[in-house]
Amino acid sequence: MEFGVSYAPTHYNASPVVVAREAERLGFDALFVPEHSHMPLATDFPLAPETPMIYKSMYDPFVALAAAAAVTERIKVGTSIALIPQRDPIHTAKEVATLEQISNGRVVLGIGAGWNEEEMEAHGTDPSTRFRLMREKVEAIRALWTNEVAEYHGRHVDIPPTWQWPKPVQNPLPILMGGAGPNVLNRVVNYCDGWLPAVHYNFTEDLRGRFTPVEEFEDEAEKLQRLAEERGRPRPQIQCGSEIVSRIPLERLEELGVTRLMVGVGGGGLDAVEDEGVRPALEQAREQVDRLTG
Repeated sequence: MEFGVSYAPTHYNASPVVVAREAERLGFDALFVPEHSHMPLATDFPLAPETPMIYKSMYDPFVALAAAAAVTERIKVGTSIALIPQRDPIHTAKEVATLEQISNGRVVLGIGAGWNEEEMEAHGTDPSTRFRLMREKVEAIRALWTNEVAEYHGRHVDIPPTWQWPKPVQNPLPILMGGAGPNVLNRVVNYCDGWLPAVHYNFTEDLRGRFTPVEEFEDEAEKLQRLAEERGRPRPQIQCGSEIVSRIPLERLEELGVTRLMVGVGGGGLDAVEDEGVRPALEQAREQVDRLTG
């Protein structure tokens, strides 16, 4: 089992350079950051009466992770999640492969289809086709990563025969699918390497499709592993927030295929302390992990 830290870097909170250095010093295995390019004023934020400042201010994830990778040697750097439907696949393939080279093969690409329709539309993405579009963009990205001359021809994505370097160090570079709902497990098995469930501990039905109730997590994880076995696919990774251990023992999580638990830094894992508070905040997170593992 690996343990990592996650937070949303912005212009007003802790630098990813500081967080990454301290996380590696304290023995964490990974640093993950989220993505939102912007927040249109028309955004209907689902979890609060107003859109929090953190969502309006997130750093570009790959620039932030490149800074983190440049000052570390061991920890993995990843996204939770990159919003693939509203990203150009050629640029994304280049950015992730470049980060792979800077980090010497430490990237984990967490992806998702997104929830903010206004944000998608500003990027020219039709929300109604975002899941098909996400699959095609992932397939195109993998083609660019793995083929000397790459091309891709789909319903929404069309790339002519193309050269693109650098290639990722890892083969394959792990792609984890974030999300919930009836089709997410099929997406994981069909074209990804693992699952990033958003597990909710006080679930109500209006959250269905956005979150996985903790009471249903074990069944969903077992179903995922069965699907992969039936289709001859490698055993998928699962990455969760560390609070799940309060409801499901660590040994059982390992049986289910959970390979990494993430500790949020700051308010609910979305905000973070300023630079001078990083060390005590991460030391507290490390103590939490040590308690979980004995």
